[in-house]
Amino acid sequence: MAAEPLSQKEIEDRLRELPGWAFEDDRIVRTYRLGSHVAASALVAHIAAVQDELNHHSDLTLGYNTVRLSVNTHSAGDSVTESDFALAERVEALAPAHGAS
Repeated sequence: MAAEPLSQKEIEDRLRELPGWAFEDDRIVRTYRLGSHVAASALVAHIAAVQDELNHHSDLTLGYNTVRLSVNTHSAGDSVTESDFALAERVEALAPAHGAS
């Protein structure tokens, strides 16, 4: 079954549960700051493993000491779905172990 797009209200309600995340250009997005480039790189590798496990992938950008995620669901017409929030919640759970803020 295809993922169903969330309404604007549903997105806003879910974002209240995920501090640091925002809705921009039909995607949910977050940038994490880390203590070093190595720490940021390790977080990217960990996020990539989670994305493969969920079979749901974000645009993932590595900076010097930052990691930015931008995600929506292509199969739902590039809309935000529950799958996007499931990924965001998993990333939120693992980011502190890497020293992300």
